[in-house]
Amino acid sequence: MQLSKTEEELMNILWKQKKAFMKDLLDAYPEPKPATTTVATLLKRMTDKGFVAYKSLGRSREYYPLVKKKDYFTKHVNGLIKNFFNDSPGQFASFFTKETDLSREELEDLRKLIDNEIKKR
Repeated sequence: MQLSKTEEELMNILWKQKKAFMKDLLDAYPEPKPATTTVATLLKRMTDKGFVAYKSLGRSREYYPLVKKKDYFTKHVNGLIKNFFNDSPGQFASFFTKETDLSREELEDLRKLIDNEIKKR
């Protein structure tokens, strides 16, 4: 299951805050802030999808993520590689290094990361 762009935006706020009440979430949005009803709808959808849960405290709800950010984006990237790069990490790496404006220094840093991963295996 995947999040929409607006759900991802809210999820990023929740990942940063770890747990939050509606007021905390609204305060974290940049201007123009969405309506409370919009955020409530997003939270309901994300709860239904199994990404968010809440604890009832009196008449308030304290929301928290059920999915770790790293796990979500790992699955997302693996889906991109599978669906858009014929399940080939090499094709993805080639596209990424050629089609992004990485500096020589950034490419060398990537090489170091890859070399370190090779040494670990």
